Amino acid sequence: ELDDPDSALSKSELGQRIKTLKAEGKLNLTAKRNGDNDVLALLGQLLKPETLKAVPGLDTAKLTSSAWQREIDAANRYYQPGKFTTFIGYEWTSMPNGQNLHRNVIFRGNTAPNPFTSADSSKPEDLWTWLSKIRAQGHEALAIAHNANASNGLMYDWTTLDGRPIDVAYAVLRQQNEPLSEISQNKGTSETHPSLSPNDEFAGFEIFDRLLISPQKSRPSGSYLRDAIGKGLVLDEKIGANPYKDGFVGAADLHGGLSVSSEQDYGGNVGGANLGGGRTTPEAAKALLSTPKDTDGFNVTITGSGALTGVWAEQNTREAIYDAFRRKETFATSGTRIKVRLFGGWTFNQGFDRAPDAVKVAYANGAPMGSDLPARPANATAPSFVVWALKDPDGANLDRVQIIKIWTEGGAQKEKIFDVAFDKTRKRDASGKLSAVGNTVDLKTATFTNTIGSVSLSTVWRDPEFKANQRAAYYVRVLEIPTPRWSTILAVKSGVAIPDSVPATIQERAWSSPIWYTPKS
Repeated sequence: ELDDPDSALSKSELGQRIKTLKAEGKLNLTAKRNGDNDVLALLGQLLKPETLKAVPGLDTAKLTSSAWQREIDAANRYYQPGKFTTFIGYEWTSMPNGQNLHRNVIFRGNTAPNPFTSADSSKPEDLWTWLSKIRAQGHEALAIAHNANASNGLMYDWTTLDGRPIDVAYAVLRQQNEPLSEISQNKGTSETHPSLSPNDEFAGFEIFDRLLISPQKSRPSGSYLRDAIGKGLVLDEKIGANPYKDGFVGAADLHGGLSVSSEQDYGGNVGGANLGGGRTTPEAAKALLSTPKDTDGFNVTITGSGALTGVWAEQNTREAIYDAFRRKETFATSGTRIKVRLFGGWTFNQGFDRAPDAVKVAYANGAPMGSDLPARPANATAPSFVVWALKDPDGANLDRVQIIKIWTEGGAQKEKIFDVAFDKTRKRDASGKLSAVGNTVDLKTATFTNTIGSVSLSTVWRDPEFKANQRAAYYVRVLEIPTPRWSTILAVKSGVAIPDSVPATIQERAWSSPIWYTPKS
């Protein structure tokens, strides 16, 4: 509309103002994130529904429909079944008082109604109700909780946004329409927080524990998925329904339009880093890596390179991948292409992971990630889990495979981490703690070597502390050996000091969706 000199928006005072700001460089991706130069906040103010409705002669409904149809057409135009799958989707951007409640909405088919936006309602329940409504009209879609770590505890709370206790109706509506949650992305990892999991030595990975639009800290409780899984078990015990029975996915969320996730290729949240393009000058890199933390925006060095979603689907098609989303047979990685697979059951024994027909048998006799354990046989003492993990073919070797168990006890949630697969040459100390894998990173060159760790790991693990009367959930976390973080790579490439505000090295990882156990009534 703005490119059409004869359109109502282009001729309006608002249109002229937007064009002027663009010409002045205040709407480009390198503009500073504060005041009038904050491109997202400024556009949000300029394009509010009430602002657009005040433009004489502008048909806002037509404008919205036209823009949305272009998005639909683009998704359909580039969809190549079996080769390259695209989805129609959009982001619902509720952010009450700066607390992030964003959701990604994904459609299964090749058509979609006009989006239900945060301008229609900022309440997640209203989004879920709309999804139920359009599903009845033939439009299958789901929502994915997005960037929960910046929600200030609202994403996975004990109460609704209105402060009402969560009841069965809320839990059922949420699970019908929002079966997935994002565990990692560019603006932080939402698995857990050191304050929530003090006994987890790997909990402090890519922590972004502040709000998106202010330096205010985000309350950890209610903002991280491990905590949410535990809350869901407790609520299920109390009310008979679990609103937080979520599968895990990852995302890039790079606002520059890229979907790269490699530390080597990170381009910055809204541009600027350009590692992949190799265009960053030493001066630009130094400025980027030394941005003060106390600005209205956030220091780009605390952002990560982006995450990925993996699905176990029969085909590379919309229908097959969407159906995998629905059944939560999904996993996430922090950006590398690790593969992980998990099944739970009651009859898997040691060595089963090496059987040639293990996957077929596991589907027949067990439950894949994202689902419930089969009913416990009368003679079964504890569930067993078979897990396989394979390194990124172009990435780092694997450090270990862990199973994280969350359960209820005395009306409260508990958690424990088990190291279940690792190189057989490694030892445990007297307390049972596994020795560190080591570190081959050369900080002078920002490189590493795969002389430690494993190419693949697999095992069958039986819960040694299982109690049949306790609700529980189990998920896998796979750790890589240490590698250079993107900020280290950029600093070394540009000949500037490695920033000390963030870790120089990281251990990339993958997470499977959980498998749940519910006692018989």
